Amino acid sequence: MQDDKNKAETVLFTTGRFLNLDEISKLSGIGSVGYLKELLDGLKKDYETRNGALEIISQGEKWKINIRKEYLHLTENLLTDAELDRPTQETLAVIAYKNPAQQHEIIKIRGNKAYDHIGILKELDFVTSEPSGRSRLLKLTQKFYDYFDVVADQLQAKLKEAENKEVSIEQKEVKTEENSANETAEENQEQQNEPVQENK
Repeated sequence: MQDDKNKAETVLFTTGRFLNLDEISKLSGIGSVGYLKELLDGLKKDYETRNGALEIISQGEKWKINIRKEYLHLTENLLTDAELDRPTQETLAVIAYKNPAQQHEIIKIRGNKAYDHIGILKELDFVTSEPSGRSRLLKLTQKFYDYFDVVADQLQAKLKEAENKEVSIEQKEVKTEENSANETAEENQEQQNEPVQENK
């Protein structure tokens, strides 16, 4: 049984993405899906008792080895430093928000430097590019969803939520600036209205 557990663990660790029981069965060579489910439940408990950085998570019938939340900031730092600089991340966020996105729209929003960003994203297999009229159509790949651990139908909602938070912060900053400007104007008005004392 331990040998089969190790096989299932190896499959999850190597793929690094959510797999359903049929996929794990095929890749591990373990024929019985019922037996495999039992193995995965046991493996999940094993990980829960370890004091490590990894955990096994399940969503419905899908399974994945994941990094525990308290260590996720390390992977974010590594991603930022090693693969995607800030401008490229921002271009990817715009593509993800519009997905699928016309390349000319992305260039219009992000500027000509976005051509370089798109090239990097294609090399990393986060986006695909295909002809679409006079432009090209950019689409997110499965690797994007697996890498950032996000489900396709939840992506728009998450991005919208982040956008709303950003807008809310910007509105607060604008309101603070307006209040400050109004206070300054009121002070100036008061100074102008003060009677001038003549020197006798």
